[in-house]
Amino acid sequence: MAAGEDRSITALIRVRMSAHDAHYGGDLVDGARILGLFGDVATELLIRRDGDEGLFVAYDLVEFTAPVHAGDYIEARGRITRTGATSRTMEFTAHKVIGARPDLSPSAAEVLAEPLLVVRARGTCVTPAASQRGGAQGDRANEATPRP
Repeated sequence: MAAGEDRSITALIRVRMSAHDAHYGGDLVDGARILGLFGDVATELLIRRDGDEGLFVAYDLVEFTAPVHAGDYIEARGRITRTGATSRTMEFTAHKVIGARPDLSPSAAEVLAEPLLVVRARGTCVTPAASQRGGAQGDRANEATPRP
């Protein structure tokens, strides 16, 4: 694959935010929890692209657009938008798809008619050239020597 070529590899995780994830009053979930999901999405993207987990280097954009509470279901999505020799630029979104409704009862929730964007981000990951061996969707011709 040529440097810069977008292979449209995507990944998705859906997770329920628990009371354990709530960090602030009102069962508000810390934004870092969503960034952790983006890290998991990035790892899957790198495995699919390079056959290796790689390393997350930096975010150059993070926007928190709506609150997340314990009991909410969050879908975190990512895609590789640009590739270099070792770097991969990725874009991420997190949407609330089910919202907790503690105003109705302690266990009430509802499926949202439209997913609500709660976080968007862009970051860069690196897979060292020596670790790249192609992923499930990648070119297996440059597969690394198997480990003992």
